[in-house]
Amino acid sequence: MKTTLHNQKWCELATAKKEGSLKKRKCQDGGDSETSPPTENKRPPGVKAAKKGSNRTVIGEDDLNKFQSMWTMRQADLAVKERLSQLTLLNSLIGKKEPLAEYEETLKQKLINALW
Repeated sequence: MKTTLHNQKWCELATAKKEGSLKKRKCQDGGDSETSPPTENKRPPGVKAAKKGSNRTVIGEDDLNKFQSMWTMRQADLAVKERLSQLTLLNSLIGKKEPLAEYEETLKQKLINALW
């Protein structure tokens, strides 16, 4: 009994191979040939294309707003640091006991005008 089922299985496979495998492309299925131009969007993207597309980052409106607010805070911070640097320089020029050189006096006047 077992040999009969076994023989039937192998007989069916042998006849299927003679008729042609279903996995192979047949000319009637409308596949692209060398003479006909390839058809576009015939099949969905492959695994590599799907993986490549999944790595794209999409910037949302919330992310953009967060970035803009962070950037404005950063600019304000830089402006405060610049002003503090100028004040420190002016303080050091005012605190000198000996007479200032001409370029130091000019810088002192520019800083006073810029800060006030």
